[in-house]
Amino acid sequence: MSIKSRIRSIPDYPKPGILFRDITTLLQDPQGLRDSIDGLLDAVEGMAIDKVASVEARGFILGGSIARELGVGFIPVRKQGKLPWSTIGEEYQLEYGTDRIEIHTDAVSAGENVLLVDDLIATGGTLLASIRVVERAGGKIAACAVVVDLPDLGGAQKLEQAGYKVISLCEFEGE
Repeated sequence: MSIKSRIRSIPDYPKPGILFRDITTLLQDPQGLRDSIDGLLDAVEGMAIDKVASVEARGFILGGSIARELGVGFIPVRKQGKLPWSTIGEEYQLEYGTDRIEIHTDAVSAGENVLLVDDLIATGGTLLASIRVVERAGGKIAACAVVVDLPDLGGAQKLEQAGYKVISLCEFEGE
C-alpha cells in the first residue's frame, strides 16, 4: 500500500467545505509509519542537519523519530503559552483567524542547520512562521519536509519561491 492510500479524507472538517487529510490512519499503521519516516529520511540523506524542528502535534511524531535516526536534537514548535521558558514567537494567518507559534530562545545555536518537519503543507502559514522563528534564533533552514502537500493551496510553491527546499511524500489535489 502507498502512503497516500493510508491517509483518510474527512469532508467538512473542521468546517463546511474543507476536505481534511487525516494522517492518523497512516500513523497507526506500522508499515505506513515506517514508510513515512524512511521516506523523509531518504529525501534528506546527505544534507547537513544539526537539529530537527517540528510543529505540534502530528509533526512531533515524525520529527522526533527523524531526529533520533539522524542522531540530532529536536526542537518543539509549540502554540503560544505551551513552552515553560523564554520564547521567540511569530503570529501567522489561518483561514479563520490568527495563531502564534513559539520555540525556546536557546533552541537553536547560531548557524545550525535545521530540518523543519510537519505532517502537511496547505497554505504554508505555519511553516513560514516556523521558519521565521528558527531564523530569528540564528538557525538556517536545511529543508522543509512534510508527508502531504496540498498543491492547490500554494504553500509549497510559496516556500520554494522564498528560496526554501520543500520535500513531500505525496500530494492531494483540491482543497
